[in-house]
Amino acid sequence: MDERSKTLLKTLIERYIAEGQPVGSRTLSKYSGLDLSPATIRNVMSDLEEMGFISSPHTSAGRIPTPRGYRLFVDSMLTAKPLERNADLAELTGQIQDQLGGQQLGPQRMITMAARTLSNLSHFAGVVMTPRRAQAFRQIEFMRLSEKRILLIIVSPEGDVQNRIIQTELAYTPAQLIEAANYFNSHYAGMSFDSVRDHLRVELRDLRRDMSQLMQAAVEAGSTVEDEEDDHVYISGERKLLEVEDLASSMDKLRRLFDVFEHKTSLLQLLDVSSHAQGVQIFIGGESRLVPLEDMAVITAPYEVDGQIVGTLGVIGPTRMAYERVIPIVDITARLLSSALSQNQ
Repeated sequence: MDERSKTLLKTLIERYIAEGQPVGSRTLSKYSGLDLSPATIRNVMSDLEEMGFISSPHTSAGRIPTPRGYRLFVDSMLTAKPLERNADLAELTGQIQDQLGGQQLGPQRMITMAARTLSNLSHFAGVVMTPRRAQAFRQIEFMRLSEKRILLIIVSPEGDVQNRIIQTELAYTPAQLIEAANYFNSHYAGMSFDSVRDHLRVELRDLRRDMSQLMQAAVEAGSTVEDEEDDHVYISGERKLLEVEDLASSMDKLRRLFDVFEHKTSLLQLLDVSSHAQGVQIFIGGESRLVPLEDMAVITAPYEVDGQIVGTLGVIGPTRMAYERVIPIVDITARLLSSALSQNQ
């Protein structure tokens, strides 16, 4: 793509983000700063459409960006202003700092405040994936329900009891179940099930086949208890997305939007992927399979405690958002939350 095409595409996306209307050649001629005839602009637009960067709605002669166009825009055309040189961003940093550090808040309260701050400043939904707490257990017991059904009883260090039913391939005698529980409790009591899983990878070769299968089944069942006890995601401002026409223009879109917030599975996947990357990440629907709606974009950044990444936060909004404004909001909030949590340790 030549510079002329890049300039016109950048101008088109900026005007569409600002106005929400398909952009025609007259608008591009006015705002692009290029001395081009309307015919030349139309030819370039046609080429951009053929390359998949823009599309033409049926109701208008103007064009709108596609997910591929947005991706090129945020990857190579967006210029983020350095924080220290921009008075607005300095003020923004102060606002976020006041929210997160102005009071003596506990870690969970800081995380909920971070989600609310992201929503308030972006005018979209703020989301924070919390650090996953590894739940330890004090002891377990196995109880035989039938030939291949076993009740797993998990006792937490506080004395809380959780039950899970395990379906096994082998039939276990009561004596075998006692032997397995004794082994589990003597070797692993006080650990989380995730830690036990890591140990078992090394130690399974030393266990008999029948015992190793039962151990693995117990770890998988116990891990579901940990997952259920921990609400991994805080979301604030979901209702603000109802005011975004791009996301709420049909009942089908509304249903899918609320599915995202109700089930959270796709959000957790996306935030988990983000936690393995450095810095701000931008996911655009229709281009990233992790984003469940074509008109939705998610901007994320990981946050740390004492230099160790423990979670991810971000903003959920439409693809037609002011990226140059929302990216610094996410970036600064992640940095300040990291600082506040580290100081709170």
